[in-house]
Amino acid sequence: MAGEKQQQQPEAELVLLDFWVSPFGQRCRIALAEKRLAHEYLEQELLGTKSDLLLRSNPVHKKVPVLLHSGRPVCKSLVIIAYLDEAFPDASPSCSPPTPTRARARFWAAYSDKDYEAGTWLWKLKGDARAQARYEIVRVLGSLDAELGDKEFFDGDVFGLVDIALVPFAPTWARRCAERESVAKTLYPPEKVDEFITLLKKVYGIE
Repeated sequence: MAGEKQQQQPEAELVLLDFWVSPFGQRCRIALAEKRLAHEYLEQELLGTKSDLLLRSNPVHKKVPVLLHSGRPVCKSLVIIAYLDEAFPDASPSCSPPTPTRARARFWAAYSDKDYEAGTWLWKLKGDARAQARYEIVRVLGSLDAELGDKEFFDGDVFGLVDIALVPFAPTWARRCAERESVAKTLYPPEKVDEFITLLKKVYGIE
């Protein structure tokens, strides 16, 4: 169970170690749902004592998400999404775009992490530093929205890597993708996320 220090090595072929509000974990859940890959979900405790399974599986960063494939760990959300396409090439659709546009898609998917970083600064900092974080969020989202333009998805009419990467971070992408089942069942209402951020502030003594 989540919250326990000890977690036995699960027996399912695919297991996702995750935390419900993690935007990086949400990326992986969307990708797994899109590819219709059966998996076991193991909720992790991140504010208390982390499980031995998580610490063994990701000893470097000690963070979620971690995908276990027959017990072998794969860490970091964008790496996990690429791995799912490589390990399960017959599970369609592929989350990765065709080779000619793959590098560009990976660039923008990685760029979306900047929105998360600035969002974290926003609730951790005060005064001028908070204003700078707000400016950075507007700048990053502006760049992303400009790249999206009037397309339905990043690659036109095909939902893929960049969309999966951005849905948890960029409101524009979230609205455009909200009707997809994989997205609708993964994202949480903003008020639930706000409740968790309020809890984080208390844990870290931030007013």
